[in-house]
Amino acid sequence: MTLASQSTPPVLAQQPEQRSVPVLATERLVLRAPHDGDVKAIVCLVNDRRVAENTARIPYPYGADDAERFLAAINRQDGEATFAIIRGSDLIGICSVEPRENSPEIGYWLGALHWGSGYATEAVGAVIDHAFGALGHDMLQAGARVSNAASRRVLEKCGFQWTGVGLYRIRAINSSAPLDRFRLDRGLWASLKAWGWAREVA
Repeated sequence: MTLASQSTPPVLAQQPEQRSVPVLATERLVLRAPHDGDVKAIVCLVNDRRVAENTARIPYPYGADDAERFLAAINRQDGEATFAIIRGSDLIGICSVEPRENSPEIGYWLGALHWGSGYATEAVGAVIDHAFGALGHDMLQAGARVSNAASRRVLEKCGFQWTGVGLYRIRAINSSAPLDRFRLDRGLWASLKAWGWAREVA
């Protein structure tokens, strides 16, 4: 899981309209826009300290009101795309690309029962392709807690290059922790594009 995985900002009265995102298909997964019917599944997966403490902005404990705020806030900015990760008929996580001050950031989380099966790498690869392709981004960034070796491996397998370590606030632990920071530019992505992880299906 990366640090920009999910936020629960207050819902603003004058928010932009929610933007549609495509449906992406990988070998084993479907990525589609999260919707109100996903609240129960999101809470069940992310109300888990092991998940929340590996992200920057997910609170712990995590309840239905947090999930509802999250769903109300996503897919409203230019250059943003937030996807539910679906395996079979089950939501197993969230993956997104979100605008940031320096460059857009890839974030993701998976429910703990789904760790270690390569689903995160598959989903992140699909969202990277969408970010550089349809969204037209030139650079992506990502972060992972230095204690989260599995998340660092996901980013490295997807072509991200390590750029340094910084100290960031982790909401679930109400403290700061060191994060490895990573970057992927369009040129490197183009050279790796033979991975062919995703196709747009709708």
